[in-house]
Order: sequence, then C-alpha cells, then structure tokens
Amino acid sequence: MITAPDRPRDRSISDLVREALWFLTHTLVAVVLLGGVLGVMTMNHPDPNSPGPKVVASVLAFLVPMFGGLLISRFQRNSTARYVWISGLVVFTIVSVWVLDLPTGVGLCEHCGSVEKIWRTFFSFSHGSGLMSGDGPLIGAWIPLAMVSYAFGARFGLEP
Repeated sequence: MITAPDRPRDRSISDLVREALWFLTHTLVAVVLLGGVLGVMTMNHPDPNSPGPKVVASVLAFLVPMFGGLLISRFQRNSTARYVWISGLVVFTIVSVWVLDLPTGVGLCEHCGSVEKIWRTFFSFSHGSGLMSGDGPLIGAWIPLAMVSYAFGARFGLEP
C-alpha cells in the first residue's frame, strides 16, 4: 500500500513553502533585533571582562525581541511567528553539542563535566570556561533567547 504524503490535506505545497519562508523571515527578524541591541551596546564601549554589561545585554536580548515580536505580529497577524522558539531550541542544541566537543586544557575548564562546561561557557559571566573565545553567551545564550522571546511576544501579539 502506498502511503500519502506527510502533509495536511487542506494545504498545498505552495502554502507550506510560504509558511516555511515566513518562519525563516521571523527567525531572521529576531536575530536582527538582537543585532541592534548588541550594536547599541557596542557603541557604549563596555568593559568585556565586567559582568554588568553582559547582564544588561541578557535582559535586552530578551525584552527587545519580545516587544518586536509583539508589534510585528500585532500588525501582520501571521501565526507562524509563534513557532520561532523552535529555531532557538535548535540553535542552542547544536551549539551545546559543539561546545561539548571542544578540546579543553589548562585554564579551559580542564576538569569540567558536561553540565558545568555548558553552564560556564554560556551562562557564567564572571567565571567563564575560556572556550569559544568568550563568545559563548552571544552564540549559545543570547541568540536562542532572542528567538524564544520573539515567539513569546508574538504569541501575546496575536491574542485578541
């Protein structure tokens, strides 16, 4: 017996492609909003070793994409924006696997377990792991956070 294609019966291939393109567009918008936050913060020349600017960047990486998702979905009324959190989860998972594969050495989280390696690379601002040249919070925490908060804001923007 031949099975039917794995897609809803009421949608054509062009509808599914359109939804996929909207999904990628909303994901890109979330990353661009994060880029705007980081651009503004970079113009202020923060101390790269201080945890204060990193905490502020974390808060803004959540709030700005959330309000952006709320406003965009309020005006556009596209329900695909609610699912951008999936992109954030995929990015976090891929980067986590990559970090776990990175070699460690003296001063680079030498005796860390898996959870500590991920925690110190992505979420510790004062005592990092030394892996990813200090870009762990950006790649592993702020980008996924921006995508999740964009979807969160879009969900509230679509409610009546």
